[in-house]
Amino acid sequence: MELLCAEGGPRVPRAERDPQLLGDRRVLQNLLCQEERYSPRVSYFHCVQKEIKPFMRKMLAFWMLEVCEEQKCEEEVFPLAMNYVDRYLSSVPTRKNHLQLLGAVCMLLASKLRETMPLTVEKLCIYTDNSITPQQLLDCEVLVLEKLKWDLVSVIANDFLAHILHRLPLPTDKVELVKKHAQTFIALCATDYTFAMYPPSMIATGSIGAAIHGLSVSANSFSGEALTELLASITGTEVDCLKACQEQIEAALAESLKQASQSQQEYSSSKTPDYPASQDSSMTSTPTDVTDINL
Repeated sequence: MELLCAEGGPRVPRAERDPQLLGDRRVLQNLLCQEERYSPRVSYFHCVQKEIKPFMRKMLAFWMLEVCEEQKCEEEVFPLAMNYVDRYLSSVPTRKNHLQLLGAVCMLLASKLRETMPLTVEKLCIYTDNSITPQQLLDCEVLVLEKLKWDLVSVIANDFLAHILHRLPLPTDKVELVKKHAQTFIALCATDYTFAMYPPSMIATGSIGAAIHGLSVSANSFSGEALTELLASITGTEVDCLKACQEQIEAALAESLKQASQSQQEYSSSKTPDYPASQDSSMTSTPTDVTDINL
């Protein structure tokens, strides 16, 4: 006898987007006024940190991203956690052996704020191979909260997406696709310290522009220069700055794909026996277009 279970996993109930809030310019304006308050004040690698280097932050960011993806966290959790990391490191000198503890604490706090079911202390300790204890995590949580002055409602790039997309003349059936790609670009930016000093609104706008460009989505009569100017007008960003940001995001994606391709080739060469290559195996598995990327 065969048993078939067609029951899906638990789904988090979500409210529909409120068009009154999205259409009210004051809501977007409030986000724009608040965003600078939650940005890192200084380039902390030069002024604050003595042991921690940019490559260490990147390694931490990729680990945190992997945890968030594996736990199927909301898209906002990882960028928010990285915002906490940058704000903390911009004011508190930190030992490099405490960096993973800081990342775990920031994920815990971000998930409490943005998740319906937040990450647990025990689970985060497991992800560190039990190199930290639950009590260490809880003690560090209090310390981070004090240094952030208990002000956790940071404005991040994801908060701008719905407001910007609401004001773009995109085909209805393409909005979610553009949003999903933009979220991926935002997560990519969060792994790179270069973007930490950029206003979240600029990262959001540049990510949407890069997504539309990569997907070749038509925005009615807007395309190329006209679309960039429209995006810049929505968030009050200078056109030249937005262009530079979008180009930097696209370059970061290209570099990420290049590194992923090299890693995959190294892994394949170490695992594949010396058999004659077939015609199919000679084809590259690296996406050549943004539409081919598995998001």
